[in-house]
Amino acid sequence: MKFLELVLENFGPYVGKQVINLNPQVDAENSRPILLLGGMNGGGKTTLMDAIRLALYGSRAQCSTRGNLSYGDFLSQCVNSHTLGHEKTRIELAFEHIENDQPIRYRIVRTWDKNPKDGKDHLGILDIRDNDEWLHEALANIWDEYIENILPLGISNLFLFDGEQVRELAELETPPTLVVDAIRALLGLELANKLALDIDVLVNRKRKELADSQDLENLEAIEEELKELQEQYQLTQEQETSIAKYLQEVEKEQQEIFDKFVADGGKIAAERRDLEKQRDWKKGEIEESRQGMRDLAANILPLALIEPLLIKSQNQGEKEFRIQQAQIARDIIFARDKRLLDWMVEQNIAESELEKIKDFLSTDVTSLDASLLQGEEAWLLPDGETLSQLGNLLYYLQNSKNLAKQQLVILKSKEEEVVNLERQIQTAASPEEYTQLVTNLKNSQQQVAGVRGEWEVTRRRLAELEAEIEKLKRNLQEYTEDTLDRKNTQHIIAASVKVQETLKLFRERLTLRKLNKLEREVTECFRYLLHKSDLVHRIAIDTHTFRLSLYDLQGKVVAKHRLSAGEKQLLAIAFLWGLARVSGRRLPVAIDTPLGRLDSSHRNHLVERYFPTASHQVILLSTDMEIGQKEVTLLRENEAIAREYLLKYDSSTRQTQIEEGYFW
Repeated sequence: MKFLELVLENFGPYVGKQVINLNPQVDAENSRPILLLGGMNGGGKTTLMDAIRLALYGSRAQCSTRGNLSYGDFLSQCVNSHTLGHEKTRIELAFEHIENDQPIRYRIVRTWDKNPKDGKDHLGILDIRDNDEWLHEALANIWDEYIENILPLGISNLFLFDGEQVRELAELETPPTLVVDAIRALLGLELANKLALDIDVLVNRKRKELADSQDLENLEAIEEELKELQEQYQLTQEQETSIAKYLQEVEKEQQEIFDKFVADGGKIAAERRDLEKQRDWKKGEIEESRQGMRDLAANILPLALIEPLLIKSQNQGEKEFRIQQAQIARDIIFARDKRLLDWMVEQNIAESELEKIKDFLSTDVTSLDASLLQGEEAWLLPDGETLSQLGNLLYYLQNSKNLAKQQLVILKSKEEEVVNLERQIQTAASPEEYTQLVTNLKNSQQQVAGVRGEWEVTRRRLAELEAEIEKLKRNLQEYTEDTLDRKNTQHIIAASVKVQETLKLFRERLTLRKLNKLEREVTECFRYLLHKSDLVHRIAIDTHTFRLSLYDLQGKVVAKHRLSAGEKQLLAIAFLWGLARVSGRRLPVAIDTPLGRLDSSHRNHLVERYFPTASHQVILLSTDMEIGQKEVTLLRENEAIAREYLLKYDSSTRQTQIEEGYFW
C-alpha cells in the first residue's frame, strides 16, 4: 500500500483547498521513499497525521485531539474557524494497493458541515481508473471491513506514530496499551480470544435450549453471577493497570528525590558523624606519625646532615688502621729477620751467601713498606673499637633514614585522607536542608509504599476474582453434566472444553513462535540503529507483559537504565520497526516529530539507517530543529527524498498554507 495524495479543505488550520502529492514515484522508473514535510510547532503537522487517520477509519480513528469528544463534536472541532456557514469541510486520501496481483487505486472522501447531521460525516469511495474516478457505493457500505484487511486499526499505531509515542515507549518498563493492543492484533491473539468467547456463547445457548424452566432459572442465576464477576474483574484489571502506571510514576519521582538527596549532600549529612570520627581518628594517627618523626629527630637522624663526612671519616680511619697494622707486622718481621741473620752467622754460613740473604730480606722489607705504608700524615689515629662504633652508627643512621621516609609517606597519605574527609564534610547539607531532604525522601518512600500496597491489594483481588470465575465456570460445567441429557448437545459442550484447551495451547505456542521472530527482528533493528554491537547481543520479550529485556554477549541482563535517553528512544523505534517488519505488510510509515530529544549522533543513525529503509514510503513531519540543514542535505545527497513541503503558519490569522520546498 502507498498513499498518493492528501487533500484538505477547511480542515483544522488549513483554509480553502490544499493538496499534498504523497506519491514517492519521482518519474516513470525511479522512486524515493521519503516525503518530507516541515513545519514549526503548532503549525499543523499533527493535524496532517490526524487527517490520514480520520480518512482511513472515520469514527474509529484514534486522533490526537479527540479525547472524550463524541464523533460529531470532534468533527465540528476540526472545521476551520474561517469557514463560512454554507461551506463544507473535506478530506481526501488517494492510495494504491495490490489486489489479486493487480494495482488498485481508490480515493477516500469524507465531508461534513460545521454542525454535522446526526454527528456523522459523509463517506464516498472513488475508484480511480484510466485517469477517471467512479463512485463505488458498495465499497463505501463495507469500508470498515475492507480497510481492516489492508491496514487494520489495531496495528495502525505501528505505522502511523509520533515522537511522543516513541518517548512514552522509551521511558516505560512495559509498552503502553496502544502498543500492547497492536502486538496482540499482530500476533493473532485477538482472533483466538474472539473464537474462545464465541465458543462460550455457543455452549451457553445449548445449555438454555436443553434445560427446563427451573434449570433455566438456576442456569441464568449462575450466568448472571458469572457476568457480574467478569465485569468486576474487568474493572479491577483496569484499576490495576492504572495503579501500576501510577506506581511507575511515583517510583520514578522517588528516584529523582533520592538523586537530589545525594546530589545536595543529604547522604553525606547523614554520614557526617561517622565522617567526623574518621577525620579525628586520622588526625590522631597523623599526630602519632609526627611524634615518631620527632623521636627519630631526637636520636641519631640529624647526623644524616653530615653523613658524607662520616663516610669519609670511616674510610680514612680504616685506611689509617690498616697502616698501623702493617707497621706492627713490619716490626715483627724485622725482628725475626735479625734473629735469622744472627743464627746464620753462628752457623758459619759463607759470607757471600749471607750477603745475598741480607739483600733479599732488605729488598723484601722495602717492598712491604712501599705497598702498605703511605707517606700521608695520620690525623685520626683510630683504634678498632672506634671504627666498629662508627660502622654501627652509619648502619643505624641508614635504618633511621629509611624509617623516616616511610613515616613521611604514611604522613602524606593520612593528610590527604583528612583533606578528602573534610571536603566531604563541607559538601554535606546544612541541618535545615538535611531535615527538608529527609522529609521529602520519607514522604516519597511512604507514597511509594502506599501505592505499592494498593497495587498488591488490587492484584490479590484480581486473583480472587479469577478463582471465583473459574469456580463458577466449573459449576456451570458440572450443572450441565447433571441436568442435560441430550447426547448431541452434551458432545458439543464436552468438545468445547477440549477446544478451549486447544485454543489456550494454540495461543501460547503462537505467542512463543511469533515473539521469537519478533525478538530477532527487534534485536537486528536495534543493533543496526545503534551501531554499537558490543552493548546488546539479544533482546527478549515477555510473553505476558511484552516487556523488553536486554542481554549482553555473556548472557547477562543489561539494565534499561544503563541506556542513555537517546539509546532508549532508538530501542523504542527498533521495537516499532521490528513489529512492522513482522507484520509482513508493505505499508507506508508516517512519523510526527521523528527525532524528539535525540543527540546528534543518534540523529545521524536514524537519518542514515532508519528513515531511508523503514518502508517503501516514509512520511516525515518535522520541525527545523529535528531534521535540520545538515540532515536534509544528507538525505538529498543520498537521493532519499521524493518530495518536500513546508507548512507556513500565520500566527495572526492562525492559518497554515502548504508550499513546496523545505526550510532550506
